[in-house]
Amino acid sequence: MATHLAPAFRTPMTDLVGGLLTHQTGSRCADFEMRAMECLEAYGVQKGRVRCVDYLDDLRECTYQAKQLARVSEMRLERHRQWVMGERSSEEHYAPAARSDSF
Repeated sequence: MATHLAPAFRTPMTDLVGGLLTHQTGSRCADFEMRAMECLEAYGVQKGRVRCVDYLDDLRECTYQAKQLARVSEMRLERHRQWVMGERSSEEHYAPAARSDSF
């Protein structure tokens, strides 16, 4: 996450598409990225890799959602284990779906 991406040649086209490499265009990770980049700017990239590790980890989690996906997988495996052991019936194997107009 703390790598520096810069084009070899700067043109108006690189300025136009440069925002595609960030999370600043309406992404839910925009705040995490801004905090991480401010920290890296304050300490520099080399020291920032050590001092800004919490901000970079938050940005990485927001981007890739590794912990969230692992949690969902564990819950699914636990439900399946309970169903195999007979603690859950077939009707309760999965939670009922949300109503289509619930959000």
